[in-house]
Amino acid sequence: MQIKENHKINIKVKNLLFFLFVFSFLMNSSLVFGQKEYVVVIDAGHGGKDPGNMGNGYKEKNIALKVALIVGKKLSKANDIKVVYTRDDDVFIDLWKRGEIANHAKADLFLSIHCDSHTSNAYGAGTFVLGLRGNKKNLEIAKRENAAIFYEDNYEEKYKGFDSNSAESVIGLSLLQEENLDRSLAIASLIQHSFTSKLKRHDRKVKQDNFQVLRETIMPSVLVELGFLTNKTEGRYLNSKKGQEQMGTAITAAVLNYIGNLKLNTVNNNISESKVVGNIEYKVQVASGKNKIETKAYNFKGLRDIERVPVGSFYKYYYGNTSNYSSVKQSLRAAKSKGYTSAFIVAFKNGEKISVQEALKIQ
Repeated sequence: MQIKENHKINIKVKNLLFFLFVFSFLMNSSLVFGQKEYVVVIDAGHGGKDPGNMGNGYKEKNIALKVALIVGKKLSKANDIKVVYTRDDDVFIDLWKRGEIANHAKADLFLSIHCDSHTSNAYGAGTFVLGLRGNKKNLEIAKRENAAIFYEDNYEEKYKGFDSNSAESVIGLSLLQEENLDRSLAIASLIQHSFTSKLKRHDRKVKQDNFQVLRETIMPSVLVELGFLTNKTEGRYLNSKKGQEQMGTAITAAVLNYIGNLKLNTVNNNISESKVVGNIEYKVQVASGKNKIETKAYNFKGLRDIERVPVGSFYKYYYGNTSNYSSVKQSLRAAKSKGYTSAFIVAFKNGEKISVQEALKIQ
C-alpha cells in the first residue's frame, strides 16, 4: 500500500515539474507572450432614434454601421487584434457611453465612423482628431455631430456647461489627451492616405476639432467622415455595397499599418541591445500638444530633464535622451511607471527622426 502511495506521489511530482517547465517556457517565449493583444473600439455614428444626416434620402446611421462592421470583420482576422463595437445594430447609444465602452475595454484605438453633409455640393473624405476649435467650417461639422447629445436622457445634467453651438464651450486638451494626440494624428494621417492613394477620394485633410465623442475617450481616437451624403454622386457611392466595402478596406489597411508601427516600439528581448553609433539618439516621447508646458518635474509626474521640442504649431515632450537602446528602455519603463502608459520610444539620426527599427540596424 505504501509503495503504491509513493508511486502516486512520484507521478504527481513529475507532472508538477513538467507543468512548471512548460509554464516557464511559455512565460519566457516571445512568440507567445510577446504578442500584445491590441484592442480597437469601432463606433458606428448615430443609430436608433438618431438617424444622423439624411442627405439625398440616405441614412448616415445605416452607412456608418455597415462600414464599421466591415472594418471590424477584417480586423478580427488578425490574431493579435480584438474588436469591440459600441453598437453592432440599429440602436441609439449615448455619446458618453461610447467613450465609456472604449475606456472600459482599455482600447488602444477608438475609431468613430460618420458621413458628412453640406448645403453646397461639397465632397471628399476627412478625418478628425480632438483639438481646440479650428476654423468656422470645422466647427459647424462638430456642432452637427454633437447634436446627438440632445437625443440622450437627462442630457442637461450629463453635459452641464457644454453648449454644442458655442465655440467658447471648447475645452483644452488635458495632458493625458496630449499624450495621445501624436498617435491620433498618426492614425488619422494613415487613414487619409489610404483614402486618397488607394481610392483616389478627394482629400479633405486631417483636422482637429471638438467632437464630444472624442472628448470622452482616453486613448488615441479619430472620427472619420467617409464623405458627403448631400453630394449625389458621393452619396450614391457610400450607400452602395461597393463603396462601403472599399471604404472599409481602406480604413482597415490604415489601422493594420498603425498597429504594425506600434509593434516596432514594443520591447523585444531578441533585439540586440548593444550601444549604437554616436549619431543615433533614442528618446521617450511622453506627451505632445499645442500647450507650451514648463519642463519642470512637477508638471511631468516627477520626471526630470524633460526636453520640449516645437514641431510646427505643436510641442513634443521627450524624456531619457541616450544613444543606448538598453538605457532608453529603462527610461520607457520609468515613464510608464509614472502613469505615462502611452509613452513610446523614438529615434533620431543626426537630428532627423527615423524609425526605431532603422536605428537598431545602424550598429
